[in-house]
Amino acid sequence: MSDRPDLSTRLAGLAQGLRMIGRAVPGIDVFATVTFAPVPLIVLGALFGGIWPWLAVAWIGGLVYALDRLIARAAPDAPEGREFPAADRLSVALAIAHFVLLLLGVAALSGVTGLSIPARIALFFACGLFFGQVSNSNAHELIHRADKRLFVLGKWVYISLLYGHHASAHRLVHHRFVATRDDPNSAVLGESFWAFAPQAWTGAFIAGWEMEEARRKRLAPEGWKARLAAMNPYVSYVLGAIWCLILVGLLFGLAGVAAYLALCLYAQMQILLADYVQHYGLERALIATGQYEPVSARHSWDAPDPVSSLWMLNAPRHSDHHAHPARPYPELRLGAITAEGRPVLPRSLPAMATLALIPPLWHRVMDPRARALRRPARGV
Repeated sequence: MSDRPDLSTRLAGLAQGLRMIGRAVPGIDVFATVTFAPVPLIVLGALFGGIWPWLAVAWIGGLVYALDRLIARAAPDAPEGREFPAADRLSVALAIAHFVLLLLGVAALSGVTGLSIPARIALFFACGLFFGQVSNSNAHELIHRADKRLFVLGKWVYISLLYGHHASAHRLVHHRFVATRDDPNSAVLGESFWAFAPQAWTGAFIAGWEMEEARRKRLAPEGWKARLAAMNPYVSYVLGAIWCLILVGLLFGLAGVAAYLALCLYAQMQILLADYVQHYGLERALIATGQYEPVSARHSWDAPDPVSSLWMLNAPRHSDHHAHPARPYPELRLGAITAEGRPVLPRSLPAMATLALIPPLWHRVMDPRARALRRPARGV
């Protein structure tokens, strides 16, 4: 007889896990339920239109926020040593769902499934939010995995969003130079999102290329096989993006290419918004050696909101990710968020990303908080 629990036992356990959101360490089944919840709605919306894409938008943009405010309690940190063997399986499943939704979304937006204009608008936002918030969080996890197969899968999620360079720039530039002027993806105090975004995109692309080129030259491989293996991955990012555009054009024509580019642009905006919010106005001090102080919890804005953390695979627990980049998402910790000098967002990460789209409101809310946290940093 199998030791695995039967379906009814597993469903009962899932129901208990959902009831305990914010009060117990969530299992992978809870992460899976929250992240996959809008996927059937998006699929039905792409195929049939009607109310389905609007329900998907309502789930992503409304219900997640409402549940965050209703529960208003961060999930406890996982105990030291607890492992989550199913975490990578969920990441693979989400990556597969990403490619399916991307293809289906482009088909529907290009007119293949005969959706009305209002349904296409709703579907565009539902797909774009899913790609920018879930697919990005998941690909981000995958490119930090030691397993080469998982890394490649995450890289291709980014390539499919025409953002392949992030697989290099995030690991080699952002993690090394975060909260300094050398990191294109760390926003300085007073900078608006609209000023930040184009500079972050181009700056990260160039800086990532330079880091990969420097690494390739240090390896100095001999023989054509070694040189091929050590080739700058930007070749795959650019050629992969071109291949995706050609494939979409062959399948869905110019309308499909336009829909694909629009979806990628909107998803990239979500990724840049997360970068903007999570390090806004925070800086690492220069110490006596002329180097920057080590990265700590004071250099990232965390968000304790429980449902959006599940939705984004604990990406809002950002400071612990910078402290432990290889730590899997279910094990990321918040620690003492009430500690003095700890940057904590006043609302969830998706909510603050929305606020960042309106610079006067963003600066009114966040600039005083950032200034208060910067004062002690200057005395390091």
